[in-house]
Amino acid sequence: MPDTNALSPTRLAVIVGSTRKDRFGPVVADWFTAHARERADLDVDVIDLAEADLPHVLEGAGEDGTHPSAAVRAFAARIDRADVFAVITPEYNRGYPASLKQAIDSVYTEFHAKPVGFVSYSGGATGGVRAVEQLRTVFAELHTVTLRDGVAIPSAFAAFDDDGQPRDTEGVNGAAKKLLDQLLWWAVALREARAKTPYAA
Repeated sequence: MPDTNALSPTRLAVIVGSTRKDRFGPVVADWFTAHARERADLDVDVIDLAEADLPHVLEGAGEDGTHPSAAVRAFAARIDRADVFAVITPEYNRGYPASLKQAIDSVYTEFHAKPVGFVSYSGGATGGVRAVEQLRTVFAELHTVTLRDGVAIPSAFAAFDDDGQPRDTEGVNGAAKKLLDQLLWWAVALREARAKTPYAA
C-alpha cells in the first residue's frame, strides 16, 4: 500500500527575510513563490517577516514550551507546520538582515530535522552568497539540513524587469526548479524519518 504520508503535499514555508523600507525582497519572493505554487506536490505558506510583527526583545519559551507573545506563537505554529523552508535573503554589508536572525532565534525545536534552502540576492556581484554562508552555520545549530545548491541573484535590481520577471529566465528559473526538486526530496525523506522515529536533539 502506498505511503500516504509520502504522497501528501509537502508544506513549504517561504520566509521573506528583509523588512527594510523599499526592500526588493517581495519581487524575488513573488517570483520564487509563483514557481513553487505551480507544483501540485507543494503547499506553500509565505511568511513575510515585515508582516509577522515579532517583538524586538527575544522572550524565549516558558516552562510549558509556549511563547508569551501571540505573534511569536503564530510564527512558531507556521514554522512547526512546515516540512521544508526556502529562505529569501538579501546581503546587507556582507551579512543577512537582523530581522531574519531575530525571527530564527524566536523559535527552536520547530525547525528540527527539516531541510532549508536559500534564495539570495544582492545589488552587487555576489548574489548574496556571503549571507547564505553565515546562515548555514546558524541553521546547523537548529538541527536542520541545509542544501548545497541554491539560487543566487547578483545585481538583482537589474535582473528583473518591470513586471517582476527575471531577464535571465533560463538561468534563475532552472536554479529555482533544481532547488525545489531537492527540497522536496529531503522534505519527504525527513518527514518519513520523523514519523518513524522522534528526532533527538
